[in-house]
Amino acid sequence: MDDEGNELVLPKSEQIPTDYFKKGDTVRAVVSKVDMKNTSPVIILSRTSPAFLERLFEMEVPEIFDGLITIKKIVREPGERAKVAVESYDDRIDPVGACVGMKGSRIHGIVRELRNENIDVINYTSNAQLFIQRSLSPAKITTIKINEETGHASVYLKPDQVSLAIGKGGHNIKLAGKLTGHEIDVYRESEEDYEDVDLEEFADEIDSWIIDELKAIGCDTAKSVLELTKEDLVKRTDLEEETVKEVLQILRAEFE
Repeated sequence: MDDEGNELVLPKSEQIPTDYFKKGDTVRAVVSKVDMKNTSPVIILSRTSPAFLERLFEMEVPEIFDGLITIKKIVREPGERAKVAVESYDDRIDPVGACVGMKGSRIHGIVRELRNENIDVINYTSNAQLFIQRSLSPAKITTIKINEETGHASVYLKPDQVSLAIGKGGHNIKLAGKLTGHEIDVYRESEEDYEDVDLEEFADEIDSWIIDELKAIGCDTAKSVLELTKEDLVKRTDLEEETVKEVLQILRAEFE
């Protein structure tokens, strides 16, 4: 009951699955709706609502309370994981750093209150590709193809990154989809798709000035060089045909 004798109810459905309260405990929650019972209001509280997490951030992060940082969107799987997209109106303020705090000092209190819910704070951007990439963190993405008409995003990752993108119980990918508004499909790249080698790795066999020549035309990896013909390479660099032939031989040998 509140000070005015109104009943406040926290239903099981609005509690975090691991919530456990004893008599006399202080309970933090947000008002989710007010129902009328006869003539008196029944106030329904929630700890699973995204608004609850938003209020906790306002209490812990002064920049959000002051309006310097805005929470663009929050999605949650209560007690498991949450993703929060934030944006700063001041270029000097890093919104993610401000929300997390020094050594996580600001976010720790929120995580504890939410029974160790994992909270990913993401820098908001209107660039859909970049936003999807950030929202699937900690997975590192190789390629993203977006179909704006259907709202589908095909994400390609190295095999060791797939489970990170999907997350425990599929929570990571599910929340990333809700946050970005795209239906995300994850694809594992085959070995030959992703196995590329940086040109610097060939420093023992190829002179550094030759590597610099290739880098100058935008070729940083072995595959980016092999995609060009011998004639193209001769035309676009200051290298002799014989040198180019030699380089191509060395690079091809790497993939045989």
